[in-house]
Amino acid sequence: MNKDLLYRFFCGIASDDEVAQIRQWLSASAGNKRKLLSERKLFDLMILHADEHTTDVRSVRRRRVVFIRRMVGAAALAATVLIASYFLFRPHNLVESLPSMQTVSVPAGQRVNITLPDGTNVWLNARSRLTYPTSFNLRERTLELDGEAYFEVSRDDQKPFAVQTERGIIEVLGTQFNVDAYAGGVFETTLMSGSLKVCLNDRSAGDVLLTPHEKAVLKDGKLHVERVDDYARYRWRDGLICFTNASFSDIMNDFEKYYGVPIQVKNPKMMRHAYTGKFRLTDGVDYALRVLQKDVRFAYRHDDNKQIIYIE
Repeated sequence: MNKDLLYRFFCGIASDDEVAQIRQWLSASAGNKRKLLSERKLFDLMILHADEHTTDVRSVRRRRVVFIRRMVGAAALAATVLIASYFLFRPHNLVESLPSMQTVSVPAGQRVNITLPDGTNVWLNARSRLTYPTSFNLRERTLELDGEAYFEVSRDDQKPFAVQTERGIIEVLGTQFNVDAYAGGVFETTLMSGSLKVCLNDRSAGDVLLTPHEKAVLKDGKLHVERVDDYARYRWRDGLICFTNASFSDIMNDFEKYYGVPIQVKNPKMMRHAYTGKFRLTDGVDYALRVLQKDVRFAYRHDDNKQIIYIE
């Protein structure tokens, strides 16, 4: 994004087309939002820095007008005088008013329950990371997720709730839903109650609207809506890894995700079996593998040097 355009936007003199361009750029990724906040902080700091050795009001005003004129061009001079007055007399500068960000990271084999500033209840699964502001702004409630989380959103029609992930964004007013979006892994959103919209970062792929007992799954670059009849898989909030008629490969993928250890299956016969069962997350991967051994014969070993488990 062109910095001159961003500075025009910060000064409030961007055209409608320019504002629309910036909004489209912001919706493209969470990284763009962070970039805008970073540039805004720099913009304000440069203006404030010009004043730190000056106490005379007229001199301060003159410094600010000259500074902003250099950034946005002579055509913006009239508007910058108003902007300078705004920065001069406001009780708190924007750098101070920008909310700080909080990040919660969950280690392998654990889960965490937190309450967001708006009262929304969130469960975070193992090896998940959630980043959110310490206070939401007046127009939206947006946070970033890498991993899996279950949300019970406090309804607020005036402040939509959004979860930004690596692959897409989930928009909601008030509902209960599960998001599985580990970086580099699957992208899946399951709705328990309420309603929500799931959008890919690539907007050309289209959006989907979910009703209760449906999930959106990313396959071959497109979102597919599937019916959900069994919610046992989402009992990870209770500390359980549950599966119903799951393939050995899918179970191992869950073990890798939850316990943070790569697993290589070297015995192709294992892929022929389907399993139904559950494990406590806190029992650990060795206990889970020993339980599976009671149903089908296989051996496994740890490679401590490579930090890999081999199924043989």
